[in-house]
Amino acid sequence: MKYFPLIWAGLWRKKARTIFTMLSIVVAFLLFGLLQGINQGFNQAVQNLNVDRLYTSAKTNMTDGLPYAYAARIKGVQGVRAVSHWTYFGGYYQESKNVIPAFSTDAEALFQVYRELTIKPEYLEAMKRTRTGALVGEKLAQQYHWKIGDRVPIGTSIWTDKQGSNTWQFDIVGTFEVPSAGMPSFYFNHDYFDEAAAFGNGVVHYYIVGIDSPTNATRISKEIDAMFENSTNETRTQTESAMMQMQLKQIGDINFIANSIVGAVLFTLLFLTANTMMQSVRERTSELAVLKTFGFSDGKVLGLVLTEAFLLCLFSAALGLVLAGLVFPALKPIFGDFKMPLVVVAMGAALAMLLALVSGLPPAWRARQLNIVDALAGR
Repeated sequence: MKYFPLIWAGLWRKKARTIFTMLSIVVAFLLFGLLQGINQGFNQAVQNLNVDRLYTSAKTNMTDGLPYAYAARIKGVQGVRAVSHWTYFGGYYQESKNVIPAFSTDAEALFQVYRELTIKPEYLEAMKRTRTGALVGEKLAQQYHWKIGDRVPIGTSIWTDKQGSNTWQFDIVGTFEVPSAGMPSFYFNHDYFDEAAAFGNGVVHYYIVGIDSPTNATRISKEIDAMFENSTNETRTQTESAMMQMQLKQIGDINFIANSIVGAVLFTLLFLTANTMMQSVRERTSELAVLKTFGFSDGKVLGLVLTEAFLLCLFSAALGLVLAGLVFPALKPIFGDFKMPLVVVAMGAALAMLLALVSGLPPAWRARQLNIVDALAGR
């Protein structure tokens, strides 16, 4: 610590240059934290998906749909304990930016498949009795201040009813509790939707299949697909994690995109930081020679310059990662309830140390090799 004033003075010798270099590092690690945080968040979400659920969709495309009559045949496969279905509604509340994850479904069967969802039995009974009933995740209800008994209009970007309207009226009959990583969905009766919709009747987008054991997933998937092979509506059955990975790939290879952007930014940053450190040492050649004259060893001079690089990089990187962590809650409406994974913080710290080492070692080694006579003579 007794050498800290020397390090600090060297770091702030050119204040403007140091500030702009720090800002560059902060922005780079802010970007790194956000991109890698989202990437790791998606990976963790996929890994944490349930292993005793299968999803059956049309082999060609999910939006092509499957006949409603498939449910009974799928339920007859050995090892299947419950079958429900989803039809994506493309919903929004009041304005199109207020996206609502709304699905028509068979609610009673759905909650048998999704055993992690908690709902009171009386709410399921109310759903059966209410043709226009809807069950809403508690967080979603709190977000829009909905309560049981409210009649809410939900718009859709896809479906119109037989009167030509794309605004549907639903009566909230109950709420359910969703795990922290789950989606706070809006479920309504498929019978009502199928009867009132102007098109797409008699089909569903997904069958969600609850199975008795994850070890039977491959066998059950093959049996389901074999039942409808060579029919006009062939199926693709896959596990929950496989389905999520397929949907993410339709958006793009998030891992490749994140790594490519971060790699390009850090590669550019490496040259910027190395140039800053090299220029700083070049300007202080005579000062470093004086330190050697006063008895500072070659190794001590190397250590001073290298510590300066580490202080610059680690402090700026830490600030960037902290800012990324603070920005994450603002991304919740887009990416869900992600938090900054600790692995991203560890990766950021390792990258910052590597950046400091690679950018600081060449000028530090040059300072170590300084010849006192030549340096003081300006040669």
